[in-house]
Amino acid sequence: MVEKKLSIPIGEGEHVSGILSLPDDYGRPVGRDGVVIAHGAGNDMHNPLLRHVAGGMAETGYVVLRFNFPYRDKGKKSPDSQHVLEETWRSVFQFLAEKSGHDVDRIIAAGKSLGGRVASQMAARGDLPAARLIFFGYPLHAPGKKDVLRDAHLYEIKMPMLFFAGTRDTLCDLTELKHVLCKLEASWDLEVIEGGNHSFDLPKSYETSEQDVYDRILNKSLEWLSY
Repeated sequence: MVEKKLSIPIGEGEHVSGILSLPDDYGRPVGRDGVVIAHGAGNDMHNPLLRHVAGGMAETGYVVLRFNFPYRDKGKKSPDSQHVLEETWRSVFQFLAEKSGHDVDRIIAAGKSLGGRVASQMAARGDLPAARLIFFGYPLHAPGKKDVLRDAHLYEIKMPMLFFAGTRDTLCDLTELKHVLCKLEASWDLEVIEGGNHSFDLPKSYETSEQDVYDRILNKSLEWLSY
């Protein structure tokens, strides 16, 4: 697996940081699938889970691009406006599709929490032509407010979706999520991480290691993308 650091233009003279993970044989002229991965509100593209997934996907033949939203590159804690988040997603997606120098047959959009939510909102409106969507912890509601769901746009999405959810996730009540999934028109799959919180961290009493959890998420993603 080979990694390349990038500076990706997002308009108005601005750029964001990105890391392109490539298979060892990336120079071969063969068709491949691309994956774009966006981080969550409180982390960045160096998040251990996202780094593990990107590396593992690249090792199996995918061209993977993960990136920072502008606020993280600027060292800020508060996320950018919805407009800036969407413009960044759009620019990075187009960069991989048209300007990265690596031909891809289709692109899967993946995101942790905030990054996945923004991708889903764009996909629902037809503004992000992804082949599939992967959510590493979807923020279905604010903490303690599971009666106010961020689900309306999910019913408009047409492409297949894969959800990862922890049983201790305070931003995604599992019962509420299952009710939402049953009403989706698009095909979907759900992988439940027993004991996992919003970042899939487990209680110390669990014998399962962080590495085991990350491997499970990677392997499920690869399995789901294979069919």
